[in-house]
Amino acid sequence: MYEEIKEKPEIQLKRLAEFLECPFSEEEETSGVVNEILKLCSFENLSNLEVNKNEKWPTGEDHKLFFRRGEVGDWKNYFTTEMAEKLDHIIEQKFLGSGLSFYYT
Repeated sequence: MYEEIKEKPEIQLKRLAEFLECPFSEEEETSGVVNEILKLCSFENLSNLEVNKNEKWPTGEDHKLFFRRGEVGDWKNYFTTEMAEKLDHIIEQKFLGSGLSFYYT
């Protein structure tokens, strides 16, 4: 969940690496590789890349349209209650039986 990534990014990155069967070595962790990846993948870094500030998709939309504020719960500023409920229903149906559960704060 995005909230978990924002709260403890190092732990979530290590979990992702393990899931992908590419865990970080002790040397990588002590040399700062985890922190460097977090820095490169940060909202601030990605949203400020030149390509995301000035480039357009083939359909004409600006790349920057895909970046909002990167804050937990910001979706509430864009979705109505009805839209959120409909999206919740779609997610439940799509992931039915997968063992995944979703919750929102």
